[in-house]
Amino acid sequence: MVQIPPRKQNSSSGNSSSGLGARGIYENLREQIVAEVYGRGDVLPSARALAVELGVSRTTVTSAYEQLAAEGFVVIRHGARPRVAIKITHSEPGDLVHTAAEPHGLSAFAERLRSRAIPMRAASERLVADFRYGDMSASDFPTLAWRKAMNDAALGRPPKLSYGDPCGSIRLRAALQGYLWRARSIRCEVGDIVVVNGSQQGLDLCARLLLDEGDGFAIEEPCYPMARSVFEVTGAIAAPVEVDAEGIRGDLLADVGARLAYVTPSHQFPLGSVMSMGRRLQLLRWAQEKRAYIVEDDYDSEYRFDMNPIPPLRALGGASNVIYIGTVSKTLSPLLRIGYVVVPRELQEVFAHAKRLTDRHAPSLEQEALATLVESGAYEAHVRKARRQNARRRAALLDALQAEFRDLVRVEGAEAGLHVVVWFADMPPSMATSLIEKAASLGVGIHSISPHYFDPALDRSCLGLVMGYASLTESQIHRGLKLLRRAYEEATGCGDVS
Repeated sequence: MVQIPPRKQNSSSGNSSSGLGARGIYENLREQIVAEVYGRGDVLPSARALAVELGVSRTTVTSAYEQLAAEGFVVIRHGARPRVAIKITHSEPGDLVHTAAEPHGLSAFAERLRSRAIPMRAASERLVADFRYGDMSASDFPTLAWRKAMNDAALGRPPKLSYGDPCGSIRLRAALQGYLWRARSIRCEVGDIVVVNGSQQGLDLCARLLLDEGDGFAIEEPCYPMARSVFEVTGAIAAPVEVDAEGIRGDLLADVGARLAYVTPSHQFPLGSVMSMGRRLQLLRWAQEKRAYIVEDDYDSEYRFDMNPIPPLRALGGASNVIYIGTVSKTLSPLLRIGYVVVPRELQEVFAHAKRLTDRHAPSLEQEALATLVESGAYEAHVRKARRQNARRRAALLDALQAEFRDLVRVEGAEAGLHVVVWFADMPPSMATSLIEKAASLGVGIHSISPHYFDPALDRSCLGLVMGYASLTESQIHRGLKLLRRAYEEATGCGDVS
């Protein structure tokens, strides 16, 4: 007799009044076959007999037997009762159990990736205020305009659904061509633009196409860790170059042998300095002499407050070897995963091939929706509105820092972008963990600048925090800074700092 205990099943499983469905019968029989309650070659009850025994329909039992047969557990022949397979080819559950052992057979790329993995971001929904850089306020997103543009894109679908141009929608690229000229003074052809899934994919394409194992690449110190990692996992060797108030130090570049230099000239990440014109020209000359490419990450260039805009490297004369990367993550939303790369003409073909192999192309509907916003002027209107809103948040942050800490902190990089660096004059970097933990216990998320440095000891006599504000309300900023002051007092034991 088949021992199958009744199981409570969902009504959608095609069960009879007994509550036992085809899946339950299948699972129980499978377990008994694997446990060799039924040996290899044993005969099972007919579908009719088992249905009567279990009080279910014959169809239910037949479905269970057919699934077992499809997986190689039983053999079904017309007019005969099911028989347990002599040789079961299906992997048994015990064969599928994975332990926590180290993975084996990884490529050199995968091993480098494991050794340089950046920790995943922890959820912060329960915090009073999280000053994490990169988060944006959902209330800033132009929901109505985007929804209309997406609806129009869906309704305007082509007569057939097929893969698109790997470089992106020609309509969006044409719209971006005009936008880059109006907003960033960049002259380029539509064919120079490759639409990517966010700036990170643009960096990845640059790394794969321009660097081999053992090659050198120049990068700012401190830097954007995700850029550093994407270049290093190719096996290339980083040459960190110190940054000061004018940007990357050109005098230190002279002896650097590299095939690529990664820079953030419009708003250095994370320190916030703007590369001077003299340094820009110096960098361009270095690249020409070394026959190297410059990867210019213009990640939040739309946000300028107490400064006049300086043209990006790509807009200057002699910039034919500059690869320009932009994104809508800091203007619309990081959820959209839309960015763009302006590549030198000689790299157009190889970038197109690489993009096609990576993911065919970026999502088509989102590309068409963004093209609608750019063409209509709605995108630039939204950018102006977002700039005003973030200017208010920035002012709130600076006011709150002054009110709560006065001369105990020094703020750097507030003239542009969506974050500042806050240096605590009387706290050594070694106190970062204590301050972060005490702040978190009070409901405030703060983030150390240390992970951005190759050399943690470089010119850092005091603790620094990278503080983003674009996802917070002004009241959250003020409340968060009050709580941070409490955490500071607890960490230092100095009492009221006022």
